[in-house]
Amino acid sequence: MNFNTILVSIKDRLAQITINRPKKLNALNEETISELSLAFEKLEEDQRIKVIVLTGSGEKAFVAGADISEFSNFSEQEGSLLARIGQEKLFNYIENLSKPVIAAINGFALGGGLELAMCCHFRIASDNAKMGLPEVSLGVIPGYGGTQRLPQLVGKGKAMEMIMTAGMISAQEAKACALVNEVTTQEELLPTTQKIANKILKNSSIAISAAIRAVNAGFEDGTNGFNTEIEEFGACFGTADFKEGTSAFLAKRRPSF
Repeated sequence: MNFNTILVSIKDRLAQITINRPKKLNALNEETISELSLAFEKLEEDQRIKVIVLTGSGEKAFVAGADISEFSNFSEQEGSLLARIGQEKLFNYIENLSKPVIAAINGFALGGGLELAMCCHFRIASDNAKMGLPEVSLGVIPGYGGTQRLPQLVGKGKAMEMIMTAGMISAQEAKACALVNEVTTQEELLPTTQKIANKILKNSSIAISAAIRAVNAGFEDGTNGFNTEIEEFGACFGTADFKEGTSAFLAKRRPSF
């Protein structure tokens, strides 16, 4: 896959998407969002791929925000359309992807960058990472799901504080409030993320997809997450992975999914 603003590499069953606009601190523009959307669609369709890692190029930034020059003159209607298309085309799509997506946050994750990291299934950060939603300092609010996902991850009070102050928090603070799962050095960020990905690869991808749907259902308005869990649990019994997993357990051998 050849793109202008991102790099995609595949090794065995693991794919890595790297946002590659280092001179712009990997800021999201329309082209980058479109290319990310296309890359995730292709990787979702590729049966070989079981886990995806998302990161930024260089050591300064994961994604330092959106490219403000693209929408500084937008009308109300254009602003609403920008948020709606972005959420539907990329951010919500990643959240509901059937394959685990891990954000490897290397440096600044601000505004749309933090929103991009939050729609991934979980996050690992380098110890130099800084995270925040500075939108209110520009007279606007987060528009790519930030007002919804941040409270889910860190709680309403902390989310309100971060959004209202427009300030940044350190990687250590992000771990303390459960915004990221783990903090490591810049050098160990990708190896640590890949180590976690390899643990995921040992398990049933069918069951993992079912788990993603069940967990996400608990955060959907009008959806009973417990019912979704029951349905997904039952559906697992009809899969070859269930038969292999239970047979391997009873035979005291490692499963081969």
